[in-house]
Amino acid sequence: MISATPDTLEAIEFDVEEHVATITLARPDAMNAINARMAHELAWAWQTVRDTDDIHVAVVRAAGDRAFCTGVDVKGDGNWFFRTNIWNTFDPGTVVAPKIVHRCWKPVVTAVHGYAAGGAQYLLNESDIIICSRDAAFFDPHANASIVSALEPIGMLHRGIPLGEVLRWALMGTEERISADTALRIGLVSEVVSREELWPRAHEIASSIAARNPKAIQGTIRAIWESLDMTRSAALQNGMAYTHIGNPPLAERRAAPRRNGPASYR
Repeated sequence: MISATPDTLEAIEFDVEEHVATITLARPDAMNAINARMAHELAWAWQTVRDTDDIHVAVVRAAGDRAFCTGVDVKGDGNWFFRTNIWNTFDPGTVVAPKIVHRCWKPVVTAVHGYAAGGAQYLLNESDIIICSRDAAFFDPHANASIVSALEPIGMLHRGIPLGEVLRWALMGTEERISADTALRIGLVSEVVSREELWPRAHEIASSIAARNPKAIQGTIRAIWESLDMTRSAALQNGMAYTHIGNPPLAERRAAPRRNGPASYR
C-alpha cells in the first residue's frame, strides 16, 4: 500500500468537512477506470475513514461528465492484482472496496452518474446507499471481451439484486444497459435525481447520518453486513451482542437529546 496524504493523491480527491469524507474518483480522461494508483489510494482512503473518529460517513462520487467508473483499467498495468503465478492473483475488489477486507463499518453513500461499467460494481456492491442521476447507465463489458464475469455479479446477488437481472447484466455485454429507472426498480439504487441534484443530495443524506451517534451507526452497519454471511439464528445472536456492546446505558440514552427532525417521504 502507498503512504499518502490528501495533498499527494493523484487518482482520487479526498476532503473532510463536518464529519463527512468525500472521495472523488479523479481520472475523468480514463472514464475513472481503476488503475494501480487509484486502487491503492482507495485502500488508503478506506483505512483513513475507518481509523479517523472525526469522520462519520463517506461519500463516493466521480469527476468528469461521462462516467462514474468503467471498472479496472484494462489499458494499464494489471500487475497490482494479476500475477504470473495464477494462484497468487487476487480479487481487485478486496483493495478498492470498503467493507469486507478493510472493515470500514462507516456508512458509504455513493453517487453515480454516467457509465458504471463492470468493476464499478466493486464500489457499488459495498456501498450502503446508492443514488444515481437520470443519465446513469449500468452494464458489464466482460462478455464482449470473452472474459468470465463472476466477482462483480456475485456481489450484486449478495446485495439482493434479483438473479435474473444479474444474469442479464452479466451476459448481455455493452449492448444492453440498465437505465436509472430500471436500476431503481430492481433495487440497484434507492433514489434517482437530476444530474444537478446528485452531489448535493448525496451530501444531504450523508450529513443527516453524520449528525447521529457514530458508534450506534457503526454498530448497525457492522451487524447488518456481517449477517449476510451468517445463518439467521447466528446473525440474530451476533446482532444482540452488538446491542449490548454498542448501546449506552438506558439512563444515559434517556438523558441524551434525541434527533427528531421533520419527516420526509421517498
